[in-house]
Amino acid sequence: MDSFDLSVLRRAVVWLEQGSGVTLYTVVATWGSSPRPPGSLLALRDDGEVEGSVSGGCIEDDLLANPVVGRGDGVCADRVCSVLTYGATQAESARLGLPCGGTLRLVREPLRDPGWLVQLLQRCDQGERLVRDLDLATGAVRLRTARGREPLHFDGGRLLAPFGPAWRLLLIGAGQLSRYVAQMAGGLGFQVLVCDPRPGYTHDWQAEGVSLLPGMPDDAVRNARPDAHTAVVALSHDPVLDDLALIAALNSEAFYVGALGSQATNERRRARLLSLGLEATQLGRLDGPIGLSIGSRTPPEIALSLLAQLVALRNGIQVRQHSERACA
Repeated sequence: MDSFDLSVLRRAVVWLEQGSGVTLYTVVATWGSSPRPPGSLLALRDDGEVEGSVSGGCIEDDLLANPVVGRGDGVCADRVCSVLTYGATQAESARLGLPCGGTLRLVREPLRDPGWLVQLLQRCDQGERLVRDLDLATGAVRLRTARGREPLHFDGGRLLAPFGPAWRLLLIGAGQLSRYVAQMAGGLGFQVLVCDPRPGYTHDWQAEGVSLLPGMPDDAVRNARPDAHTAVVALSHDPVLDDLALIAALNSEAFYVGALGSQATNERRRARLLSLGLEATQLGRLDGPIGLSIGSRTPPEIALSLLAQLVALRNGIQVRQHSERACA
């Protein structure tokens, strides 16, 4: 599964290589309620084919109806970047169906050469985080390594848009559940790292963009240096692998540390970790059972509940831990 906005760029490359004309739209600012955040992308092929989204559909319809001039801040020629504003008036918000009087600003960018797109995608696939620097006056694009967690920036003439993994998910264990988590997490914008030294578990991984880490899990956690944008989740169900990895994770800055298992299993785990020298205050950060309470039993359902919890925390929403899970 691909990251949503990178998939827009992948489709744009295919269209350009097929000889089609392509226009890229980037959300650069929103006011009030908006269905899509800044940085969201939409690619529009010259025959009306669409990839991606900048709204709930209302603005997409208007872009299809007005692919060149649009409702812009001035006339835009076919090969010149421009800025489009939607919902500037209450009447226009009502006409377009924008919620709660929302206003949306887009950069319209005719794509010419797929070169920078191919380079950006290749480097993101290798785990790099980049900033795309677009000069609206010339259409020139420059790529550079991101400085930390740079946000999107637009000053009217220059767009700095970050791409690549801003959030990481380190999984301990490469079993069936980890495969479902990895497949779903990629599409949610997580860079996925997996460590499992057990023979027979890391064969035939299909999840695109997943990095398999060598060595023991506690070493893998320390080498990954989890920060405030990293989650570490123990899914091996093997105390030999999970416990030391959890100790390393709980001594890091990871925004989330969790472990698979029922309430009883996690109580036994907490007792072991205390006996291994972990402080009670550190242990208080350990989440288990993992995931939101959706009645999950199967591996795909458990993966869904875990990722729903991680996305909520990433978005600044505190969620309640669920009741006992059936998994022992």
